[in-house]
Amino acid sequence: MYNGKKVALITGITGQDGSYLAELLREKDYFVRGIVRRASNPNTKRIDHLDIYDEKFGKTKDSPFYLLYADLSDGTSIRNALEKIEPDEIYNLGAQSHVGISFENPESTLNFNALGPLRILEAIRDMKLPTKFYQASSSEMFGISAPPQNENTPMLPQSPYGVSKLAAYHLTRLYRNAYGIFAANGILFNHESPRRGLNFVTRKITTGIADIVVGNKENISLGNLEAKRDWGFSKEYVEAMWRILQHEKPDDFVIATRETHDIKEFLDESFNLLGLNWQDYVKVSDNYKRPAEVPALLGDPSKAEKILGWQPKTKFKDLVSLMLAADLKLKMQEKGIVPIDSKEEDAYYLALGKELMSKK
Repeated sequence: MYNGKKVALITGITGQDGSYLAELLREKDYFVRGIVRRASNPNTKRIDHLDIYDEKFGKTKDSPFYLLYADLSDGTSIRNALEKIEPDEIYNLGAQSHVGISFENPESTLNFNALGPLRILEAIRDMKLPTKFYQASSSEMFGISAPPQNENTPMLPQSPYGVSKLAAYHLTRLYRNAYGIFAANGILFNHESPRRGLNFVTRKITTGIADIVVGNKENISLGNLEAKRDWGFSKEYVEAMWRILQHEKPDDFVIATRETHDIKEFLDESFNLLGLNWQDYVKVSDNYKRPAEVPALLGDPSKAEKILGWQPKTKFKDLVSLMLAADLKLKMQEKGIVPIDSKEEDAYYLALGKELMSKK
C-alpha cells in the first residue's frame, strides 16, 4: 500500500490478459507495475497506451504505471523486483502459453510455467511479504477428464503445457497450506479477444478471414477441427482474477462460460458473418495436429458465481463477431480500404467485408 492505494505487480503484462488486467487495475486506481523480459524488439503494443507516465514520474513509487525488467527463469531478478515494488497483489500471468509449442519446447515450458511461480512463491515466503498471489491456472490441466469440469474434477493433462500448469497449481496450494501465504488459483477456460496471439486457433481464424477479404491470402490451414472448447472473453475474465484476490480467503476457482463449441462451429459462425462457407477456404494440415489431444473442455463456474458474484456476459456469437470485426478493421486499415483513424461500429466492418467478398 502506498499513499492509500494498492500496488499490483503483473507478470506477463504484455500479453492479452496482462493488458486487460492492467487497464482494469488502473481504472480501480491501483499503482500498477509490470514485468517484461528484455528483448531486442519489445512486444509492448498491447500496453503502449498505458505507459504514459515515465516522463513525469520516472520509475518511482509515485508513478501510476511502469515496467521493469525481470525474468521468471531468474530468481534473483524476481526477488529484486519484489524488493523494489513491495506489491500488495501479484498476478502471475507470465508463461509459455501455447499448448502446441510446449511439445516442441517442453523444458523451457516447465521452466517458465512451473518453476517461475515457484520462484515467486519462494521469494514471498523467504521475504515474509504480506502480498496476495494469483496463479493463472488453465483448463488444460483437466486434459482427458470428461466434461463438465469443476474444481473437483480429476486433472489428467495431455501436454507439457498442461503438466507445467498443474505443477504450478499444486505449488500454489502447497505454499498456501504450508506457509499461510494468500495464494490462489484461477482455473481459466479458454478466453479470447482481439488481443489474442496470432498463433492461437481463434485468432488464426479471424485474422485469416480478414486476410482473405483484403486479398492477402486465399485460404487458412488448421489442424484438429473436432476439439471442443469453452470460449469466453478475456476482458471479462481478468475481472474474475481481481475478484479472486479480493475474496476474504485464498481459494481456487473455475472461470468459464458453461458453453462448449468445436472449431467447426467457430468456423461456421465467423464465415457466416460474411456470407461464406468455411469449407471453401479452410485446409486441414497434419502439421498443426498434436501428439496428444484434449477432446473437450466445458467449465462449471458455479463456485465463482456463488462466492465471487462473477458471471460471463459475452456469448459465443458475440465473441466471434467482435474478434472478426477487429481483424477486418486492422487489415482494411493496412490496405488503405478504410482510414487509419476509422472508428466505425463493428457492424460496419462486417458489412464492408461481406460486400468485398461478394465482388470476388
